[in-house]
Amino acid sequence: MDFLRWLFEAQIPVAGSSLLLREVLGNVFGLLSALGGMRRKVWAWPVGIIGNLLLLTVFLGSLFGSASTANLLGQAGRQVMFIAVAVYGWNRWRSARNGSGRAITPQWAGGKARVGLVAALLLGTVALTPVFAALGSYEPVWADAWTFVGSLLATYGMARGWVEFWLIWVAVDIVGVPLLFSAGYYASAFMYLFYGGFTLVGFFVWWRANAQAKPEVETLHPDPRIGQPARADSGDETVPAR
Repeated sequence: MDFLRWLFEAQIPVAGSSLLLREVLGNVFGLLSALGGMRRKVWAWPVGIIGNLLLLTVFLGSLFGSASTANLLGQAGRQVMFIAVAVYGWNRWRSARNGSGRAITPQWAGGKARVGLVAALLLGTVALTPVFAALGSYEPVWADAWTFVGSLLATYGMARGWVEFWLIWVAVDIVGVPLLFSAGYYASAFMYLFYGGFTLVGFFVWWRANAQAKPEVETLHPDPRIGQPARADSGDETVPAR
């Protein structure tokens, strides 16, 4: 109990002000998860869950801190969503893991899926804005809804192994960074500002990994000994028996 009390109350003094230790730690775990995700490591998911739990208590500020602290319901809600989707992604990547410890081969989502992602982002933002407003989320409420829906889609895209999920994170950061600064969550705002550049790097890393992936193709060669085609791995030649 003493540790939990310390964790919830500890602050880091910065330039005459202070940052919540929970907020800093939550973002550090989030950064580690992003690094693991860029390298396609399965451990990225449980590490991210720890960060999500810490940040959940941060963005429900009036419940876990001062009554005057701004509540960002979209930010808090997306931590819950992250945890739920992380369980799905964790299981999916574990089942696909290969001998190198990498879980998936990045792939493009395709035109139909891209249209669906954009439509879901726009329509989800419009639908959730009045809901978050009624619950008392911080203004501008649409920005909070945007970051929530975008984060959901980006995390789902990561679980599916879609290269485009990095670009969704960029769209989230463009809106989320100003929102966090205005609400006074400076540690998260600076971290998201850093994420903006990091996600672009991650996009090109996954793009290259997709381009370098070698599909497993089987070539069929006639085998006169049995009267049936004989299988050979791609790139190998099967010489008929003489």
